Amino acid sequence: MINGVTGRMGYRQHLVRSLLAIREQGGVALPGGGQIWPELILVGRDPDKLAALAARHGLTEWTTDLDAALARPDVEIYFDAQVTQQREKAIRQAIAAGKHVYTEKPLAESSPAAEELAELAAAAGIRSGVVQDKLFLPGLRKLKRLIDGGFFGRILSVRGEFGYWVFEGDWQAAQRPSWNYRLADGGGIVMDMFPHWNYVLEELFGAVRSVQATTATHIPVRVDERGEEYTADADDAAYGIFELEGGIVAQINSSWAVRVNRDELVEFQVDGTHGSAVAGLRGCKIQHRATTPKPVWNPDLPVTFSFRDQWTEVPDNDEFDNGFKVQWEAFLRHVVAGEAFPWDFASGARGVRLAEAGLRSAREGRRIELGNA
Repeated sequence: MINGVTGRMGYRQHLVRSLLAIREQGGVALPGGGQIWPELILVGRDPDKLAALAARHGLTEWTTDLDAALARPDVEIYFDAQVTQQREKAIRQAIAAGKHVYTEKPLAESSPAAEELAELAAAAGIRSGVVQDKLFLPGLRKLKRLIDGGFFGRILSVRGEFGYWVFEGDWQAAQRPSWNYRLADGGGIVMDMFPHWNYVLEELFGAVRSVQATTATHIPVRVDERGEEYTADADDAAYGIFELEGGIVAQINSSWAVRVNRDELVEFQVDGTHGSAVAGLRGCKIQHRATTPKPVWNPDLPVTFSFRDQWTEVPDNDEFDNGFKVQWEAFLRHVVAGEAFPWDFASGARGVRLAEAGLRSAREGRRIELGNA
């Protein structure tokens, strides 16, 4: 069952590029043989949109009655891609109905609520999962390969740049929904992106021990989907410093008010004693200490070479599928075959906790230890 399927993320990434793609490939192969075939029930609030969407893709099951859908004994998994404000209540209903739950992030609007959902899921004995799609991007999978292979030596620091210019909605339509920029509707880039940064940092480099953040609302007035001006009071940019276990320092800028001058919409530079890498959505470039040039600071002379040309591209050495689809396949195997799936509600709750700590840091103008967040 997919709730929130008429939204941008629910439709494009989860329905079309994940679940329908899984059906088109014949299902998900089980390790001991056999296939998992997902039967889909679309859930939402607008019957016309649901009916049209189902017809477009040859689906027959859709409903606006969540309670009735959860009461069906043939429903095993509930997936939530609604706006954050609607998510917690629906997940509680799904847990009470004994359904396994997979959900978009953030898991809830507050860390106490997210932690309670994790406890409820564990007590009910259901399998839980939170979308952590960035881990399955080709660029980050290549980066993980480098880390596992000891390429970096001792990792010193991580620098991340994420974002792009989201049009204000007046002379060009905005490419993100207007609720993202209203606090009352659960908007804000910290709550949207810090849960991502938490699992990326945690999985690749080490758990986040503290955060110091500055937030901004750079564009205070935007135009919504109806062409009406509204006050954009949610943070549209966040500049964070994260201290990780092991002494690694990460700096990540997140902004919907920045024009892109990099190879990809998100890039992470990792510097270590033996080498460095720059990973994006798909690509990953490296520079080993044995091939590192010796830069000399001389502002009186023009640069006659390209710094970027001094890096080497990491080969694919594998076929990389859509990250959302890969994690869906892993969750389906987790439910049916009991395969390990570390990206559960507890992991999602840690992401919400980091977002809250980031907002508190910005509000109070100080560094926040995660143990005291």
